[in-house]
Amino acid sequence: MCGIVGYIGQREAEPILVEGLRRLEYRGYDSAGLATLSGAELHLRKQAGRIADLVRHLRDRPAAGCLGISHTRWATHGPATDRNAHPHVAGNGSIAIVHNGVIENYTNLKRQLQADGVVFATDTDTEVIAHLIDQHLQDDLVEAVRQVLPLLKGTYGLAVVSSRQPDVLVGARLGSPLVVGIGADEHLLASDPAALLGHTRNVVYLQDHQMCVLRADGWDLLDANHTRVAAAVQRIDWAPADADKGPYEHYMLKEIYEQPEALENAMRGRLADADASAHFGGLNLNARQLRRAERFVFTACGTSWHAALVGEYLFEELARIPVEVEYASEFRYRNAPMDRNTIVLAITQSGETADTLAALRESKRKGHHTLALCNVVGSTIAREADGGVYLHAGPEIGVASTKAFSNQVCVLAMLALYLGRMGHLSSIQGLRMLKEMRALPNAVRRALGCHDDVRRIAAKYQHVRNMLYLGRQYLFPVALEGALKLKEISYIHAEGYPAAEMKHGPIALVDENTPSVFLINAGGVVDKVLSNLEEIKARGGPVIAIAPEGDDELANQLHDRADDVLFVPQVPEYLQPLVSVAPLQLLAYHMALLRDCDVDKPRNLAKSVTVE
Repeated sequence: MCGIVGYIGQREAEPILVEGLRRLEYRGYDSAGLATLSGAELHLRKQAGRIADLVRHLRDRPAAGCLGISHTRWATHGPATDRNAHPHVAGNGSIAIVHNGVIENYTNLKRQLQADGVVFATDTDTEVIAHLIDQHLQDDLVEAVRQVLPLLKGTYGLAVVSSRQPDVLVGARLGSPLVVGIGADEHLLASDPAALLGHTRNVVYLQDHQMCVLRADGWDLLDANHTRVAAAVQRIDWAPADADKGPYEHYMLKEIYEQPEALENAMRGRLADADASAHFGGLNLNARQLRRAERFVFTACGTSWHAALVGEYLFEELARIPVEVEYASEFRYRNAPMDRNTIVLAITQSGETADTLAALRESKRKGHHTLALCNVVGSTIAREADGGVYLHAGPEIGVASTKAFSNQVCVLAMLALYLGRMGHLSSIQGLRMLKEMRALPNAVRRALGCHDDVRRIAAKYQHVRNMLYLGRQYLFPVALEGALKLKEISYIHAEGYPAAEMKHGPIALVDENTPSVFLINAGGVVDKVLSNLEEIKARGGPVIAIAPEGDDELANQLHDRADDVLFVPQVPEYLQPLVSVAPLQLLAYHMALLRDCDVDKPRNLAKSVTVE
C-alpha cells in the first residue's frame, strides 16, 4: 500500500525521493510528503492529493539536504488531509518519521503521551511513534528507535531521521516490507525495490524485527538485541526500462501486451522433453514427499484467488489431487481440519500481502509444508515459504493485475503436469502438453488482436451500471476475474458466476441495460452454455460472447444469438483461461478510459495490500 523512500549520500535528496515516490505511485495513495535535513535544519513538505501536487509545492518551497525520507500515504487513521500526510514530526520539529502498517495499540499509547503533556497535531497512529522516539532520544537515534519498537503492537515499516543526529537514517521492519539499496557513498531505503531502479540494483531485504542503520559511507543491519547481523546482498533482475511505460499510454495496457513474453519467461528452462514433464528448482520437496501429498490447500486474495480456482481444476483433472481454495483473509482465522499430508500453497504477486502471509505462517505453525507462487524475488512470502516457484512476470506496476494472473495460471498448469507425471499421466500425454504449452504465447498474441473490436464494444456499453460475466468449468474463474477487472478500474458493478447458476438468482438482474459476457468453452459443455445464453436473450439482455475460433457451426449460432462476438484462438480446454482473459482485460481497460477513470491508480485500491 503506502510507499517509503529514503536517501543518504552526497547528492541532493529531494529529486531522488520524488523520483522514487513516482515509481511507487502504483501502490495506491492519497497524499505524499518528504522531509530532508540540511545540517541541523529539518525541511518538511507534504500535501494531500497526488505527487504532482507535492512537486508544485516543492517548486515554491524546495527542500535542501543530502539526507531525507519520503512517503505516499493510503489513509487508515484519519482522512486524507495535508496534516495527516507523512512525514510526521516530534521534538519541536527535530524528528521526522514515515510509517507503513498499522499500530493496533496506538490509542492507549496516545492516551499515555497526552497524560505526559504531549499535544498531537494529526489523527494518525504514526505520530505516536514519533513522540515515543522523542521521549527516548538522548544522544543515539538508533538506540531510541530500538527502545520504542517493543512498545508497538501491530505492523510497521519505519524510516526515521533526526536533526540531532544528521548523518544517519534508521529503518525498522515488522510485517511491512523494507529494502536497502546499496550504492557508492550513498544508500537508499524503500518499501519496494522498484523505487531504487536507476540508482542501484544491489539490495538487502530486511526481515521482521530487524533494523537498518544507513550512513553515506556504510550500512549495518541489526537484530532486536542491537547485534549486527550478516545479510546477503542480492541483485534486482529488473532494468529501469522494465518499470517504464514505454510507448503505451498506461502501465496496464503495457502489461496486458507483455503477457506473451511473460509466459515465455515463466516456462523458460522448466519444460523437459526428456521426462515429458516440467522441472522446478525451488520446491524443496523430493518426489517421495510429493507423492505422499493427499491434498493441497491454495490460499490467496483477489486476482490470485481467481488463479487459484483455475489451479484447482488443473490439479484435480491433470494430477488427480484434491484441492481446496481458501481466501487467505478467512483461512488465517479458521481452524479447519487438515490432514497431515496436506501441502499449503500461497499464491501472491507481491509476496507481501498481509493476509496471505498470515495464512502461510499459520500453516507452518501447524506443521504443514508450505509452498509459494510469487513474482517478487526476496519478498517476505518467498523467503518464509519452505519452497516455491517464481513467476518471472517482471515488474507489474498497474494496480489491476494482468500478466501476473496469466503467469500464475501458467505455473499452476506446469505444476499440475509435474505432479500428474508422477502419477497417472503417460509420457505421450506429457509430451502433448509440453507442445501445447510452448504454443501458448503465440496464441495469446493472437488473442490480443481483438483490440479494435473490444474498443468498439466498450464504446457501446460504457454507460451501463451493471454487467454479468458467465462461464463454466475452467472459464468460471475467468468470469470472476473479468468482473473484478471491470469493478477495479471502471467502477461499474459486475459479478461473475458459473453460467448454470445464473438462473438461481442473478437472472433477476437481467434487463436491456445489463449486458452479460459469456465465455464459451471448447469442451463438452458448450451446448449447456448456449442454452444459458438463450435464457438471457429471452429476457432482453444484451450478450457479448467470447468463443474459440475454428468452429463454423458455433460461430453461426453465436452470430445469430449474441449481440457481439469476439473469437480467440483454439487451445486445449485447460489453457483456455489464458486466451479468454485477454479480451476481458482489454474490455475493462477501454471501459475505464471511456469513463475517464484513472486506469493505473484506481480509487481506494493499492497494488500491495500490506494491512489487514
